[in-house]
Amino acid sequence: MKTESPSPSPAQSRTISAVVVEDDNSIRSILKSWLEEADGFTCAAVFPDVESALPQIPRIKPDVAIVDINLPGLSGIECVRQLKPATPGTQFVMLTVYEDSTHIFDALSAGATGYLVKTTSREALIAALKEVHGGGSPMSGNIARKVVQQLHQPKPTIPATDELSKRENEVLALLAQGYLYKEIAEALGIRLDTVNTYIRRIYEKLQVHSRSQAIAKYLKQPV
Repeated sequence: MKTESPSPSPAQSRTISAVVVEDDNSIRSILKSWLEEADGFTCAAVFPDVESALPQIPRIKPDVAIVDINLPGLSGIECVRQLKPATPGTQFVMLTVYEDSTHIFDALSAGATGYLVKTTSREALIAALKEVHGGGSPMSGNIARKVVQQLHQPKPTIPATDELSKRENEVLALLAQGYLYKEIAEALGIRLDTVNTYIRRIYEKLQVHSRSQAIAKYLKQPV
């Protein structure tokens, strides 16, 4: 199935490149126009389903991918799960009608970095894409509250992440609270490159490939 792709221009070479995976023709066209009209963005491609996106996104290597969950054939969550290991530099943002905890944490576990509802305005969406490109994890208000509520649930005395060292658990807890790497370094009084080393070890020990997967594993600890 062919994709709809705008012609690139030299002026866009340093912009944030984005792709869209959305089956609704109207919504797909709107998202494409929003990206093309936004300063600092380029729409590298749009796809109507996961099957057409899977072989193309690793080749395009976009900075950001906007993915719907309810798609014909494979789901958007499965799309992220398959593509994240192949394109670790791409940040996946779910744009969906689902606001339940199951979809939220399944998406985060798969490797999504952001989770927005489809009522998100153009301005808020563009701001969220800039945030995720800068290292943040944007979420719509209701979604963020669900994540915070999960974070506030009591954790076991011996954490499920007991394969991590005490310092690694501290780093992971701050990641789950939304701290950026620089803020973790400041909070713990360590160097930024030391934070990067801890995070690499956390990924290896938890067998995950992204910040969001590590957070999802942390949030799903038994209580």
